[in-house]
Amino acid sequence: MVSAAQAAEGNSAVFLMDGSQVSRQMRWSEFGAFLDGYVGLSDLAETDVRAVLVNLNPDLTVASLVFFRIWFDEEGRADSSWNVPIEALAEKGAKGPDLGGGAIRLVCRSQCPDPAFAEELWDPDMTPGSNHFHSIRKAVEANTLHFRQAEPAEENIPVLVNSSSAATDERVDIERARLAQVLREQRLRIKTLQSVHRDAVSDLQRDHRLEMQALRSEMTELDQKYERLRVSKEQLKNRLQERNEQYLALQEQLGEETPADPDAGPDVEGGKSDAETVLLREQLERKERELELREERLVALEQENQELRNREVPEDSLLEQLRNQVVFLVAYHPGVGHITLPYDDIETYFANPQAYAADQCGMNEAAYREWLAHYENPVCNHAGADGNACGEPIMRVSQPADFEAGKDDRCELHKA
Repeated sequence: MVSAAQAAEGNSAVFLMDGSQVSRQMRWSEFGAFLDGYVGLSDLAETDVRAVLVNLNPDLTVASLVFFRIWFDEEGRADSSWNVPIEALAEKGAKGPDLGGGAIRLVCRSQCPDPAFAEELWDPDMTPGSNHFHSIRKAVEANTLHFRQAEPAEENIPVLVNSSSAATDERVDIERARLAQVLREQRLRIKTLQSVHRDAVSDLQRDHRLEMQALRSEMTELDQKYERLRVSKEQLKNRLQERNEQYLALQEQLGEETPADPDAGPDVEGGKSDAETVLLREQLERKERELELREERLVALEQENQELRNREVPEDSLLEQLRNQVVFLVAYHPGVGHITLPYDDIETYFANPQAYAADQCGMNEAAYREWLAHYENPVCNHAGADGNACGEPIMRVSQPADFEAGKDDRCELHKA
């Protein structure tokens, strides 16, 4: 297998991946120039790149792989704060698939020798048609970076007399090694599939959360609009009632009044009152038309609001898949474990996840929160005279229903 020293001498490369294919190759020394900020890649600006450190054996077969991620800024330069020791990790990798030179040393997110760097790595896809290992092996065999293959050393091959039993033992050893390799590859496939599933669930939860937030915002806006129109309608009704009362009062006043000037003919007074009556009637008719228009708008808005509440979710959307149980939304809470959320409970869950978890435990939210605080930090909560908690480590109560506040969150000294 190649060592870190050999990698520094040139038997090492970095492959940049685009999906399941190798999109760009460079020698390790060239990649070092990107890390030092001497050059940039404009086509990778503001991109979280998935890359692979490929260490080669002297015969140019794959010795080790490290699947790592690195961010390129708006100028296409590698993140200056990136400091993942991928060369050192490659030396500690566990056994992976055989890519032509025996089992490789493999480092990825689900198989990382140092958990502190697991989030900076990624898992390869091993599904047929999009297998990263096949793409990497194909690129290594093409040798577009023109690595020089070391000359094979001459070996003195001893001549052994091979008995039938020795041949049988040899076949058994070969078969055992092959089965061990298959088992390693299957375990790796399971780990990577679990990682992909976790990422998919996380993406679905994030998309659903954003979709639910958008729908709640839309509903809130419609409710506010409906309330404004309702208040405006009430105000308009009150104003129209006042106008009607004023109109009736004016009619009664005109009927009771007599001309103040006996020399003024009835035609003059009658013409004046008729003009005022016509003006008031026009104002009344205009207000009635405004009220009718507002009522029509209000009815249309109420209908739109009702349709929105009862509308079918879009076909092939996330909510449609959740409702038809093509996709399941799974949440995890201590004390409850994994919960597969029914479609009808999704909105209730996201409104208050801890209250939902408490209900699943058969307890109220406050009691569940008390147990959760104890579960996450099992220490004595007895407050002394100075107001500070005791803080003595105590035994954790793993089940919410078994927890009693004031007793199970106290040390032996303060239980009494």
